Amino acid sequence: MTEPRGEAVYPPSLQPGDTIGIFSPAGPVRDQNKIDNSLRLFRDAGYKLLVTEQTLSPVDYLAASDEERAAELMRLWADPSIRALVALRGGYGCLRMIDLLDWKFMARHPKMVIGFSDLTVLLNTLYSHGGLVGIHGPVLSTLATSSEQSVESFFSLLNGKIPSYEIGDQIELLRGGNARGTVLGGNLTTLVHMLSTPWEINWDGSILVLEDTGEDMYRIDRMLTQLYLGGKLDRLGGLILGDFDRGNGSNQELNKDLAVRVGSRVLELTKELDFPVWTGFPLGHGIDNLPLLIGMKGIMNSTNRFFGYCQTI
Repeated sequence: MTEPRGEAVYPPSLQPGDTIGIFSPAGPVRDQNKIDNSLRLFRDAGYKLLVTEQTLSPVDYLAASDEERAAELMRLWADPSIRALVALRGGYGCLRMIDLLDWKFMARHPKMVIGFSDLTVLLNTLYSHGGLVGIHGPVLSTLATSSEQSVESFFSLLNGKIPSYEIGDQIELLRGGNARGTVLGGNLTTLVHMLSTPWEINWDGSILVLEDTGEDMYRIDRMLTQLYLGGKLDRLGGLILGDFDRGNGSNQELNKDLAVRVGSRVLELTKELDFPVWTGFPLGHGIDNLPLLIGMKGIMNSTNRFFGYCQTI
């Protein structure tokens, strides 16, 4: 497991007219219409785009071979005209190419990297091996169908506004308390797949964020229990649960029931611990996916129902 870092480097913000590179670290395009609609949002906001996906050759459930996907990412990173990188989509594949990336080079040339789900691997490793903040937010295949608040927060962040959120009624404080710690995490399944690898996150003292989609309760229970038995939850600073849903087209009532059961299991596993636990944070595979900063020091304030960051840029 990687040793904890100090204060991470926040990458330079963007201005209209800057160029954003679109990269394919995991799965291939499934819905071109969603991609085109999201590209339009970027162009309407004044950004230029470099899309290299057409140079890749899909291999089954991957956008291309591991070597091609890694080379695409490094090629965009080395291009001084590219100010930020947004993932085309998630799926699966980041873990397969992670040891092919030059993290020292990336650390010397900070850039925004934006995505979620399978991008959990890259965002957390960007901090642990590069000392850089990564942005947990919509990918190109989800941005155009995200909520208005999510899209507005996303573009505000690109322009340099560090997000902070007043906690509304949607978020339930399962256990109160205040916490400060490095914000880490993302997709639960992906984090579990990183265990016992050189890329496993350092759980100690972190504000851990978790979300998932398309997983039955017994599978989520199994993963949470594994984290508990492995001692990964013992020294958390705080825990934020985002969306847990049953997948595309799933019934909202069933999703709510799943979220309640996930929260109950977390409280059961951590009943001897005293860190704050929130559930229902608008983050994940649904239409609400507010951006969070992976690797930056965060604040959970249950008293004032507030989430924000300690660092300034």
